[in-house]
Amino acid sequence: MRRTAIAAALLVMTSTTSCAPASAPATGSTDRPSRNPSPDAPAEPPKTARDVTLSLPAPTGSRPVGAASLHLTDTSRPDPWDPASTARQLMVTLWYPAEKTNGPPAPYMTVKESELTLKDAGVTGAPPELLARTRTHAAADAPPAGRAHPLAVLSPGFSKSRSSLTGLAEDLASRGYVVAAISHTHENVATVFPDGRVATCTACRIEPHDPAFWDKVGATRAADVSFVIDQLTGSRWKRLVDPAKIAMVGHSAGGASSVAALLKDRRIKAGMNLDGLAVVPVPASGLGKPFLFLGAQATRTPGTPDAASWEAAWQRLTGWKRWLTVAGAEHASFTDTALLGEQAGLDSGATLPATRSAEITRAYVAAFLDLHLRGLPQPLLDRASATYPEVKVAQ
Repeated sequence: MRRTAIAAALLVMTSTTSCAPASAPATGSTDRPSRNPSPDAPAEPPKTARDVTLSLPAPTGSRPVGAASLHLTDTSRPDPWDPASTARQLMVTLWYPAEKTNGPPAPYMTVKESELTLKDAGVTGAPPELLARTRTHAAADAPPAGRAHPLAVLSPGFSKSRSSLTGLAEDLASRGYVVAAISHTHENVATVFPDGRVATCTACRIEPHDPAFWDKVGATRAADVSFVIDQLTGSRWKRLVDPAKIAMVGHSAGGASSVAALLKDRRIKAGMNLDGLAVVPVPASGLGKPFLFLGAQATRTPGTPDAASWEAAWQRLTGWKRWLTVAGAEHASFTDTALLGEQAGLDSGATLPATRSAEITRAYVAAFLDLHLRGLPQPLLDRASATYPEVKVAQ
């Protein structure tokens, strides 16, 4: 498995060299530039992983944000990756507009998930809680604002945690959305349940990852998404969710799986793929719901080899559709991975700064949802923007 940008960043942080960011520290960071008041004053010692506090950029909307962790059990089906199971269990993080946020910040992930993520990446010498202590902007279990909001369901990349989309989720919640990010059990490095049980990536050990494998991933995730929607619209959270305004946004395999979810569930009105190969194909009968591709210009421009799957899907998308590319971005640029790596002083290979790619991702995901769930015109999706010149309307 290819080492991710954050894994490389963590390797940098565990070395004996300084990992202070080249740019100013992120808002809220305890890191400060070294100050030597005189030539004879000793220099500050180099930073290590124990000195670094990672943090997410602040949400851009006006609403305070709350977050809750949900353990959901679907007794109608066994876990497709665990033949011995009798039910599919999921962990979901829910972000939402809150009445007030005077409680503790929501955790980025559990210590165990952080530990296993570092281990999977081959990182040694870092404290196991390094990722778990990433600073977030949502208040844990804050009282929710009491009216129905549009729902965005987020699905992470294959082997990736739902936490990797936290920065996007917090921003959408601050703009008035309820956001549910799903850990697709046994498809990521670690899912930790409230009783301490840990589910690892069973699917990662299955070979080959051929079309039949990805069809199973898409079908599993589509079923997960429908079940989560059932739970959110039929539980104590139902007063917060407008069941007529639901969309799905996914990164990588999560973006590809949005096709399967749109086909399966009529409640999902629109879907978006963030830089994922279209490994779940659009059927010959077509897909008439709104769909948006947003990816790295280097690999997702029409005519490039990696864009072939998007081109095949594009021909069968019969509703509103857009294909946008971002100059200087790479695969991790659309998630927290690049952001956290940048704070560690890592050159991830992207020429676009991670803070800028996060700004672009937030703006275009919000515009897509505002258009198709709220009916608000969004010229940003129709033409080149002077605000975001890195983004090209490819199709």
